[in-house]
Amino acid sequence: MNQRQLFLNHVGQTSEAPLAINIVRAQGSRMWDAEGKEYIDWIAGIGVCNVGHCHPSVLAAIHEQSARYLHVMVYGELIENPQVAYAQFLTRHLPESLQSVFFTTGGSEATEGAMKLAKRYTGRTQIISFKHSYHGSTQGALSIMGSEYWKQAYRPLLPDVLQLEYNNMEDLSFITERTACVVAETIQAEAGVNVPQREWLTALRKRCTATGALLVLHEIQCGFGRNGSLWAFELFDVVPDILLLGKALGGGMPLGAFIAGRHIMQSLTHQPVLGHINTFGGHPVSCAAGLAAMQALINEQMIQQVAEKENLFLTLLKHERIRRVTSAGLMMAVWFKDFDENKMIIDALIEKGVFTDWFLFASNALRIVPPLNIPEEDIRTSCAMLLEVLDQLGKA
Repeated sequence: MNQRQLFLNHVGQTSEAPLAINIVRAQGSRMWDAEGKEYIDWIAGIGVCNVGHCHPSVLAAIHEQSARYLHVMVYGELIENPQVAYAQFLTRHLPESLQSVFFTTGGSEATEGAMKLAKRYTGRTQIISFKHSYHGSTQGALSIMGSEYWKQAYRPLLPDVLQLEYNNMEDLSFITERTACVVAETIQAEAGVNVPQREWLTALRKRCTATGALLVLHEIQCGFGRNGSLWAFELFDVVPDILLLGKALGGGMPLGAFIAGRHIMQSLTHQPVLGHINTFGGHPVSCAAGLAAMQALINEQMIQQVAEKENLFLTLLKHERIRRVTSAGLMMAVWFKDFDENKMIIDALIEKGVFTDWFLFASNALRIVPPLNIPEEDIRTSCAMLLEVLDQLGKA
């Protein structure tokens, strides 16, 4: 039985038609399958590998920490130096109001922890989120996801959840003294890179402050330099009460976090004690890898290259079949007529050697979320491949 059939038989599936490409190696912005075919990676693990696949500093940190110890105790009981070092480095690059890091195993759990923290700290129950937002697939995170299509099969979900229109000023009036928190992607990723108006995000921050609701900004996909600054909220001069991180946080290893002020985070320590716990959150190898990745991101000045690379993509992505391109740094959506056309283009690109996909809430948009250190040569080569595919479609 071949590897593909073993994969289909024994690995839990998420769709009836997985890509089932057998990737055996990845380096920088490229991947190779079992047949030796090479792919330029436009996805980076959906915003995970911001410093590229198998960055040497990340690999060295993994090897060094794994030689010391792996798992030793559930999260929060023992001092684990990789956790402490990474939390200190993270908070050194965050506002003074965000100084307490609670590590999790991934982004969904970070969302869950933040929701619990907001309820516990405020004593309120209502949680507000926005349409076309993605916050994870666990039941609490799913409850605040912005699409009924993904939720309908799993109801009943959490009660007292209200969804508003993103970027809509009038809807902010629904945030009241009943609201525990408002959870918003700083830049909506799965909606096809939906960038908020500065005035709206400022008004959202003010409304939360006025009503005592906590503002939770979700930067699981748009953090770590993806949009041209270390944190997306820096682009809007807005600071959240709780920050959600994941994906690139672990440098390719599983890791998530919710970050708040210590006075807020302390709410999880009593009434009840152990208000939020997990076994593998902040795994020492993941924290070591994440710290090495974040240091590489900063020391190698990858963020400073984002705007120039974004402009290069925008310059090259010109074709009559492209309806529009929405972008925020190296988070880009290339829009086509409909899903069928987009899927045809994606399949043809993968066949040519460019790995990409579509967005959950924008199925007619093609995703470009490459490693931030993708070379200019790979940008030009991959864009040329896309234009070739579009030209061939025109002749079909």
